[in-house]
Amino acid sequence: MAKRKTDTLIVKNRRATFDYEIEERYEAGISLVGSEVKSMRAGKVDVTDAYVAVEQGQAWLKQMYVAPFEQASAFPHEQRRSRRLLLHGREIHEIDERLSRDGATAVPMRLYFKEGRVKVEIGVGRGKKKFDKRADIAKKDADREARAAMREGRR
Repeated sequence: MAKRKTDTLIVKNRRATFDYEIEERYEAGISLVGSEVKSMRAGKVDVTDAYVAVEQGQAWLKQMYVAPFEQASAFPHEQRRSRRLLLHGREIHEIDERLSRDGATAVPMRLYFKEGRVKVEIGVGRGKKKFDKRADIAKKDADREARAAMREGRR
């Protein structure tokens, strides 16, 4: 039996968990051109401004920046083009319902390679209010201080 290769992380959207309270997650493939995959292997991608939209029964990843690949100068790709997400029909329907009914937002959480293919983890959730963000920061600070105190106690 062959050893299973682990997922290789390309980029993680740390801003998403700070700005949104994520309730559901989906895994989707992305329709890409070759030069985009090469740029992603080099880690030249940014998903902080990206979002997911459902149009005419298809899910699209919009505003994701993929840097141009230097060796593909003859046929370069557009840096911020809309990229089609490969999801099952019921998943697209669920995301579309949540976005239209609940006023939720769908954002990419992380991009990674899985068995040689680029996958994106989509998080669907609501935007946090300012006081929610403050509470999260206070909780992280308290956890950090508790860990430091425990470390000092061991010494």
